[in-house]
Order: sequence, then C-alpha cells, then structure tokens
Amino acid sequence: AVPFGMASTFRGSPACGVCAQHPVRARATLHKPYLMRRSMRVSSTGEHSQRPQGSNPRAAALRLLLKQQGILQAPCCHDALSARLIERAGFKVAFMSGFATSGSRLGAPDAGLISYAEMVDVGRSAVEATKSLPIIGDGDTGYGNAMNVKRTVRGYAQAGLAGILIEDQVAPKSCGHVKGKRVVGRHEAVARIRAAVDAREEGADILIVARTDARQAVSLEEALWRVEAFAEAGADIIFIDALESEEEMRQFCWLRGSAARVPKMASLLEGGGKTPMMSPSELQSIGFKMVAYPLSLLGVSIRAMELALTGLKTGKVPEPSQLGSFAEIQEAVGFPEYYAEEARYAVPQEQPMSTSTQVSDPPVPKSSKGENRPSTAAADSASASSSSGPARRTPEVFISPSQPKVQQPVVVEPDEVREQPTSLVSKASQPKAEDINRPKFFLVRITETATGVVKLETRIPSNFMAGVAALVPGVNLESVVERALRERTQASDSGALVEIPAGSGDLLQVFLE
Repeated sequence: AVPFGMASTFRGSPACGVCAQHPVRARATLHKPYLMRRSMRVSSTGEHSQRPQGSNPRAAALRLLLKQQGILQAPCCHDALSARLIERAGFKVAFMSGFATSGSRLGAPDAGLISYAEMVDVGRSAVEATKSLPIIGDGDTGYGNAMNVKRTVRGYAQAGLAGILIEDQVAPKSCGHVKGKRVVGRHEAVARIRAAVDAREEGADILIVARTDARQAVSLEEALWRVEAFAEAGADIIFIDALESEEEMRQFCWLRGSAARVPKMASLLEGGGKTPMMSPSELQSIGFKMVAYPLSLLGVSIRAMELALTGLKTGKVPEPSQLGSFAEIQEAVGFPEYYAEEARYAVPQEQPMSTSTQVSDPPVPKSSKGENRPSTAAADSASASSSSGPARRTPEVFISPSQPKVQQPVVVEPDEVREQPTSLVSKASQPKAEDINRPKFFLVRITETATGVVKLETRIPSNFMAGVAALVPGVNLESVVERALRERTQASDSGALVEIPAGSGDLLQVFLE
C-alpha cells in the first residue's frame, strides 16, 4: 500500500497528481493531511510564532541575516581553526560539513562513521574559537529515531551552533554526491523534521535546515514533494542535495505554498559534484538565499600539506610565500587577542621594600655640618661584620629619613645563571633600579617594511617579554629591551625603544606605554 492515499510516490507518475508540463504548480495541490495541524505555525513572513528566541545570540543573528537582502555564502569549516579563519575573512555565516569534519577528525570518509558526540564536540570548539559567527552544524540523520533527533538538536543548540541540518538518508548515510543513495520513507523523513521542530519549540534555540537526498535516491519529483512537506512541518531552511541542472534548481526555488516562504539553500560541491557551479549572483537570481561550499577549505588544506610533505622529504621547507611568517601564524591562531586579554589580569610587579626593612648597604657618612650620621652601634656592627668572614647584611641598618637610599642597578647578562636563594632574604628579592621605572606594558608592532602595513600590534605586559622572544628567532628580545631601557634618553622617549628586522621583510618595533 502507498502511504497518505497516494497511488504512487515515485518519478512523477500521473497518479502522484504531478503534471509533467508544470510539476511545480501541480505539486502545490498535493494532499498532506498528517501535516495540516502544523501548517498554521508558518506565518505569512515565514516566521514560526511559537519559536523561542533570545537564548542563542548566533541563532538570532542567523535569523536576521535570512531576512536581509542578498545571498549568504557559507564556506564549510571542519574544526576550530577553519571556523576562526572563515570569520577573520569576513564571512557572515559558516557551515560545519560532515564530509569535511569526518575527514579531518577521523581521517575517514563521510559514510556514517563519525558519531554525534564527535560532531557536537567539533561544533562546540568551532563556536568557542569564533566571536559571533553563526555556524550551521551537520546533524546527519539525527543519529537514530525521532527521539535521537530531538536530543541531537538540543545538543547542537547547547553547543552554541546557530543551525542544524537533518536529512532523510538511511543509516549509515553518506555524501549526497556519491553512489548508493538510499532514503527512508516519507513518514519517517517527515517525522525527523517534526521532531527537530518540536525540540526547537520546546526550548532549543536553533534553526532547522531540512535536507532531502531523494533526488539521487528516487527522483526530482520525490525530492520536491519532500521539501514541501518539510516546509509545512516547520523547517527554517530547505535543501535538496545534488540537483543536476539549473532547471532543476529553478523548480526547487519556484515551489509554492509553505515552501515559497522558506529560504532555500544550495550546495556547490567543488571539484566535480553533480550540481552545476554558479556564481552567488546567479544563484540569487534563481531564488536561493544561501550557498555552501563544502570542500574549498579541506581540499586546499590537503593539497598544501601534501606539497609541503613532498618538499620535506628532500629537506626543502615551504617557501615564505606559502608558509607565511611565524608572526602571521601566531596571529592566525590568536596570540594577539590572548596577550591583550592576558594583560587585563596581569599581576603588578612587587614594590620596593620600605626603608625600615629593606636590605641595603649603610650610607657613607658625610662630614658636612648638619647631616646625620649612622649611630655608633650600627657602625660597630658593620665593622664587626666586615672583619669576621664573609659580609652579612642585616635589616637593622639605620637609614635617616632625610638621606635618600642609593642603589646601583644590577646588570644581568642574558645567559647568566642566577644563584638559588640560600636564605629567607635572597638576592632575587632585591628590585633592580630599572624595574622601579619600568613601564607596566610595552606596545609591540610588526610592520611589513615594503608596504608599511601593520601586521600585528598588541600590548604586552613588561614582565612577559620573554614570552614573545620567539617573534625574532636567534635574538634575546628581553635582553635587548632591558639594554634599551638603561640607555634610553629623554629625547628618544617618543620613538620606538627597539627596532629589529623580523625576517620576511618585516620590522619589529617595541614602544613604551
């Protein structure tokens, strides 16, 4: 028996009520009684009145983007770094591809091998690595029955993802552009989307992207029927994978009824997929609101790593134009932001000890009239100490309040090994003279010499200069800054304290703050 009172469900036979001359127009009359109770959820603007909003700012951002003019380009990430790079490049939305994530996380094909826990973990890391980028996560089949779908939707929302894709393939699923596609029946396909929508309306603030693979598994007509049913069930975005021509893409975008008000997504599989490659403007003119690029980042990463490994076999490292400078790599993974945030919590340097307890050599008595001299007892004590073995300093030395303490600066060579303290009062506890006037922060700037473009500019706590020494390999940056502080004059205060070539045509400068 054929479900839902339909005489046939496959390949657009007349019994489906699908007109061969105008399949899209005829399809609007298909009868779906099991969806009628849900169709009222879609307003005239495509909004779902019962949807909870506000708990997930990235979901709210994605809803706003869908209302605005223009098509959304969504490069596909596969880990935290790729998501961070997408946001740095200025894209407004990203898609976490199951194909790319399975390849990156497992080194395995997209064939149902990666689990819910692994996917949600990658999604959470991608969210944490970005500031506000809305990311749609691939939820595959929901990892089980309708109850598993609801749990998956809730988990993706809790991870901070803005959207989740749920599809109708038979488990184990696979990439929509490879052979051997199979989909579940209509009842189960729609039940998955209904479960996802219910999870959203019960509190999971996330958008539902409903995907069908029926185009390759059954027919175009079946795929169009399913996305229309998904729209009536309450999906936020609908998607037919692996459409094979521009005409098929137009039929998808020209659906009427509930589907007409739901945004459509295209996926352009780079390197030889079934869907024709089109420009964003062409896709927008057809009626698409979003386009995903599944393999661009993963594909170029694979090629770049293979080329680098080929070179390393012969002892050849990648060229600077391919590798980038160490400073650029640090910027890509977030060191400037880390230093800036770390500076907010920097522990202030210890202040010099008070004169009543500070260890110091006694001042030399002056002979001029009116100036104070150390007491006889203190002088005798100092004399006794100097005549009996190694000198031993004591904190009982009297220092007149009117006599300023003079302490010579301690110069420590970069490679000098400092002694371990052997008493409660160690040499390390004595502040150096330059520490007293040392600024709390330095401004570190890396500039491309040829163009004057500033590649990196960040505030560094003065006690953390050793942590950025790797910016200029082979140079003890901390020692250079220390020497510059001792030698600086008032006339040079306005300029750079230190200027050092940083390699690859870059100039590193350190300024006082």
